[in-house]
Amino acid sequence: YMDKRVAGMDVPDAIIKRMEGVPKDKMADEGIQVCLETIAELREIEGVHGVHIMAIEWEEVVGRIVTEAGLTPSQ
Repeated sequence: YMDKRVAGMDVPDAIIKRMEGVPKDKMADEGIQVCLETIAELREIEGVHGVHIMAIEWEEVVGRIVTEAGLTPSQ
């Protein structure tokens, strides 16, 4: 959906295929896992000092992502 309907969004084919293989009741958790993996990869890039987390119409998950990604000030 996001790859085709969200302007400026480019979702890699590997992620699309990964999500296609996930049962519908597990898609939300898998999407969060993809986000956490992406944040972990970005944190390894020299010069990257932050990320922008945007969960359109799913804002309540942002806190979980921040915590699980280790982005809270105490971590």
